[in-house]
Amino acid sequence: MLEFYKGKKVLVTGHTGFKGSWLCTILKMAGAEVIGYSLPSSEIKNLFEIANIAEGMISCNGDIRNISGLEKIFLEYQPEIVFHLAAQPLVRESYINPVYTYETNVLGTVNLLECVRKSKTVRSVLNVTTDKVYENKEWEWGYRENENLNGYDPYSNSKSCSELVTSSYQKSFLNERDIRVSTARAGNVIGGGDFSKDRIIPDCIRAAEEEKTIIVRNPYAVRPFQHVIEPLMAYLLISEKQWEDASVQGNYNVGPDEKDCVTVGKLTDIFCTKWGDYCSWASQQDQGPHEATYLRLDCSKIKQRLSWKSVWGIEEAIDQTVKWHKAYLDGGDSKEVMEQQINQYIKESIQIV
Repeated sequence: MLEFYKGKKVLVTGHTGFKGSWLCTILKMAGAEVIGYSLPSSEIKNLFEIANIAEGMISCNGDIRNISGLEKIFLEYQPEIVFHLAAQPLVRESYINPVYTYETNVLGTVNLLECVRKSKTVRSVLNVTTDKVYENKEWEWGYRENENLNGYDPYSNSKSCSELVTSSYQKSFLNERDIRVSTARAGNVIGGGDFSKDRIIPDCIRAAEEEKTIIVRNPYAVRPFQHVIEPLMAYLLISEKQWEDASVQGNYNVGPDEKDCVTVGKLTDIFCTKWGDYCSWASQQDQGPHEATYLRLDCSKIKQRLSWKSVWGIEEAIDQTVKWHKAYLDGGDSKEVMEQQINQYIKESIQIV
């Protein structure tokens, strides 16, 4: 399934983050030569260190806002494929630090694509944005890739800008160089090793560990939750297919099937059942900044054009997340659990007709 990546030089920005750590693990298992460029994780507990992700790859510390540092990475390692994940990824943090959010998410994308423009080796680029790039009209149906881009909060809006930057570079510079470029707009990801603040599943896990009631800010909000392996496999598929055929490059929604788009309250119910031990939750508004109530994605395009299929529904996604964290709390080998779950996912994806 991942044979294409064997021996390929792959650069991952934001590799020390939650999604970056899982992506690097998958790429290493596929036999790729993986180069990472990122700031060190700011979390005291972080997956990159817990699972020793740096082993077997080239891990470089640097700020995506520093173009000279990024240029050195491109010159020294000559990547063929680029996955751009480096970002300030939190909505609430973007209200506190909007300038940093825009610098990282917009100027960081400019810096990355400028290095790609000058590269003699890059052939395939994927810019990972978010499902929140759309102008949210609180529709109860899924947004499609041709909907207006106009995220409300600084995080969402900065990612909308990142999409526009990518489109401009593609049309102005990269098409004539035959460098294939796509963006991926993924839903909310969950999975083992996410210790972020202001995210529902990490909040659930922290409360469950401390045997406290889980506090839910907005139990009626609908989000496209999916296990982290789901979008990562989609990213890998997009990059491979556009390498082979330039006509498939473009913008892609990546999210769960409609039946797995659930409310935050339903998600927390499932978590409590999977975790057990008298786990419970309560709703409590905190008068925080604006957040959308309804957010769904229409993923028809990637399913039809690239034959992508969702493998793990919401129940399985939460089950795998709970298994990882319980193994971690019991002193298990976190890297081994990640690899087992990746292999299980691949095996199940092959069985889907």
